[in-house]
Amino acid sequence: MVVGVLHISVVIPGAMSLKDKRRVIKSLKDRLGGRHNVSIAEVDDLDKHRRAGLAIAMVSNNRRFTDSCLSKIVNEIRAERNLSLLDYQIELF
Repeated sequence: MVVGVLHISVVIPGAMSLKDKRRVIKSLKDRLGGRHNVSIAEVDDLDKHRRAGLAIAMVSNNRRFTDSCLSKIVNEIRAERNLSLLDYQIELF
């Protein structure tokens, strides 16, 4: 069994309030969760309206598959219009 965790930091330049931030983050979480069957939670920068830290977790039986899926998620986040990826880290256990 392999557990993969992706930590990402994003900036949301168009967010003027926490409500704007939550709208963008909820949309991202819903899309990624449905498309990739992963669990997503906002874990950092909860009170900052232009930054967010997310943790994305995935469990599978293949290390290469897990790494590949998490890398695809990073590429999808990079392509988002409403936010910009600042940093990310993939950990496999």
